[in-house]
Amino acid sequence: TNPGFVVRITQAGLDYARQHGVAVLEQELHQLQLPDISGEFRVRRVGKVHYELSRLNLRSFRLPSSQISPIPNVGLQVSISGAFAELDGNWRVKVHFIRDHGSFDLKVEGLSIGIDLKLGTDGSGKPTADVSDCSAHVSSVRVHFSGKFSWLYNLFHSAVESVFRRSLESKVCEQVVSSVHSELQSYLGTLPVTAKIDAVAGIDYALVAPPVAAAQALDAELKGEFFSLAHRSAVPFSPAPLALPPDHARMVYFGASSYFFNTASLVYHTAGALVFELTDSMIPKGLDFHLNTSTFSAFVPQLEERYPDMLMKLRLSTPAAPFLSIGPEGLSLRPVVDIQAYAILPSSSLAPLFLLNLGQSSPCVLAEPPGRSAASRRLCRLRLSLKHSDVGPFQVRTLQSVMNILASSILLPRVNARLAQGFPLPLLRRTQLSNVLVQWHQVSAQPR
Repeated sequence: TNPGFVVRITQAGLDYARQHGVAVLEQELHQLQLPDISGEFRVRRVGKVHYELSRLNLRSFRLPSSQISPIPNVGLQVSISGAFAELDGNWRVKVHFIRDHGSFDLKVEGLSIGIDLKLGTDGSGKPTADVSDCSAHVSSVRVHFSGKFSWLYNLFHSAVESVFRRSLESKVCEQVVSSVHSELQSYLGTLPVTAKIDAVAGIDYALVAPPVAAAQALDAELKGEFFSLAHRSAVPFSPAPLALPPDHARMVYFGASSYFFNTASLVYHTAGALVFELTDSMIPKGLDFHLNTSTFSAFVPQLEERYPDMLMKLRLSTPAAPFLSIGPEGLSLRPVVDIQAYAILPSSSLAPLFLLNLGQSSPCVLAEPPGRSAASRRLCRLRLSLKHSDVGPFQVRTLQSVMNILASSILLPRVNARLAQGFPLPLLRRTQLSNVLVQWHQVSAQPR
């Protein structure tokens, strides 16, 4: 299934996420509970030496250097180097009848951690992450013992360092797996797969496939489909292939295809929400025009005789869901609208006058690229035809300029005002966007 909406997280975005993720992992490792260590070994001319390390207390754990890399067709790889930790505890040793105990301080240096993350999706369309591989290596362990018999310490010094190194390496990877499941996976679960727009519609943002790692980014394909809150049904058309331009300058990119907007058009049309009533009170004050029979009698002479000096109402509706397209000029549509004109009688009831059809014409640009100059904007030209008249025949051509004025000064500004409210993007919890830039593209002659 082709997506209607795509998301790209670039290397800059991954690096930003890595900083926060590693900070959480550092806190988790700082809470690491290390088990007591005990063992015994035999020393020539001394005999069997039994030792025990207990009450291990991890005072600090630092992950100063890390990096994240997308591995194409595999997932993400996180590398941590130069990590170090400090801890203390108690020790006890027994050699024949000699016993001693005390405390110790231990420093771990040169700890490196490699984490491979496999990305997927669950049954609801949310992203998932799991550890496919983890490795940890400690290059240096230094122990300082306090006690009376220094010669005893030397007997088990190297043994303690070796055992502790293996224990810490194992525990670090156990904590990494636990943190990915409890922290990262829980956070990914905050991605909304549906978003309510209003009382009519919502958006389906479920993943249609697992996220894909590329050379410099992580791409996710989402359904990107509006649906009716009252009754969801299959969309009678399919999304065209969609791919983001090869840009990587910003942290994150969102791409919506014409399919995304056309499913919105379909939902609102089916719900009867694409009906607009225009009255004289809605005419801008600076516009020397009134919506009444006196004005329209210049174009429809019968009105002056049958409905003299009466206010009018225009009811605009779509016989079919309007098709929107995306190109370098912006978001545009070819309107197909029925316009029913009424006279408002003294009793406030409506008398039908005529029904016009606004047919195919040049596209009307609804949303334009930022910074587009007024001189470069294309006017929305309407082409009218008469579908029915209750007052007799008249020349529709003469109404063309009036409808252009009404559409340009009233209808389109209201549509743009609604579009300016925007729609919720699929963002993880506590994520905010800044320095947002909107661009319009057309790739391979396919509307985007």
